[in-house]
Amino acid sequence: MIRPRFIVRWQFIFCGLLLVAGLAGTLTRAELTEEEKKELFLKSREKMRTVASPTPPEESATPRPKPKPAKHPPAKKKRSATPRPTPEPEETPERTPRPAAQETPERHPTPEESTPARAVAATPAPRPAASVAPAASSAPAQVVIEKSGYQKPRGFSLLPFHLFGKHYTYLTSSVRREIDRAPVLRERWRFIIVHNSGTRQGNARIFDYYHRNVRRMTNGLAYHFVIGNGTSSGNGEIEVGNRWRRQINGGHVHSDYLNNISLGICLVGDFNRDQPTRAQLDSCEELIRYLRARCGKVEHNDIPVRPHREMNPPRWPTDCPGDAFPYRWFGQFR
Repeated sequence: MIRPRFIVRWQFIFCGLLLVAGLAGTLTRAELTEEEKKELFLKSREKMRTVASPTPPEESATPRPKPKPAKHPPAKKKRSATPRPTPEPEETPERTPRPAAQETPERHPTPEESTPARAVAATPAPRPAASVAPAASSAPAQVVIEKSGYQKPRGFSLLPFHLFGKHYTYLTSSVRREIDRAPVLRERWRFIIVHNSGTRQGNARIFDYYHRNVRRMTNGLAYHFVIGNGTSSGNGEIEVGNRWRRQINGGHVHSDYLNNISLGICLVGDFNRDQPTRAQLDSCEELIRYLRARCGKVEHNDIPVRPHREMNPPRWPTDCPGDAFPYRWFGQFR
């Protein structure tokens, strides 16, 4: 009978032999030469078989039909040459009419200003608005105009029949006919502004040439009326400008809005050096009173009369109608 201890010993011996055999096989495989490795590689490559790759649909034997070119969209039918009727424009709210070009005359050249010395003396530099001359100390403060939109005049003003029977010294019948012939609309004019020409001589024709050809004003003379001082026209003679006859805006203030609603009266002379003649002041008074009656009232009041220096915008100060002008004269129109 075999003992158990003997069996256990042989099992250990058998396991040890197996381990030794395994190690020997591993060492044998590791010791293969380069030639043996090459032969094994060649034999394994011969056993490999080539598998044909599937043919892609784009390269199949059956040719695909070529794509047909896209059809052009049908040409649009040409419209008939007969134009459609243009619809009538709708009525738009009334706006303030603006002149084609801003016209702001300040001074006018005359034959006296042909030499440089006289030209400098005849055109004084404008003084700032803050400085007030002694002659103008009694003048009121500058008027501030707030633009609230231009209101279209309503109907025509009636002729001042109550003035026809009066006697006028400077408003001749021909001047009154020209004033009355103009188609004045009610509340068309809201201010009357008095200027000086800044020159010692001149008349409406000379100023019109200067404004049209030098200042490039399309409508010529910037004022509605000119009153002479006895040099180029009669002392106190009233000349009616084309702007009054056509009832169009003036070009005598540096503001488009004020030019649309203000009548301009120019007294010939440089009133920084001289005062206007008595005839000029009387003639201007007759003209203003006639224009007030001709144009009618504005908001139940007579049209206000102001010097240019009070009406020009603050950023464009001017001394017109001059420091020597008797500003108390305006008090009769307040």
